[in-house]
Amino acid sequence: MKLRDVMTNPVIRIHPDESVAVAARTLAHYNIGALPVCGSDGRVCGLVTDRDIVTRCLASNRLPSATTVRDVMTANVISARPDMDTTLAAGLMGREQIRRLPVMENGKLCGMVSLGDLAVKEESCIDAGDALTEISGNLSSRE
Repeated sequence: MKLRDVMTNPVIRIHPDESVAVAARTLAHYNIGALPVCGSDGRVCGLVTDRDIVTRCLASNRLPSATTVRDVMTANVISARPDMDTTLAAGLMGREQIRRLPVMENGKLCGMVSLGDLAVKEESCIDAGDALTEISGNLSSRE
């Protein structure tokens, strides 16, 4: 199975110059945990998660309305292509300790895959479980 078969599309995204407050409201409104950050050209320049907002904005006593997404986003984004096999994607997510994977085609965002997306498909359920085990097992090394 390929990522194009399980990815979410269209993808809710945010511009890097938006405020963290707007990002938080967007995450809450759509009940999601991450937003790809895309410039005006549509290219991904980062990813902002609910955790980024808490650790890089709120915990640092920064005002969400006065802080831009660019200031708290993760800039080094691991991505995949839509023709990538879901087993390989699950392995990549485990190795990189990530739960969400932007899917890119021709340099532009075309979808988003989460461990949950992989887990709902029967063939990749074990792979997603293995990835989550690897991510969870390495949490102490990230802090």
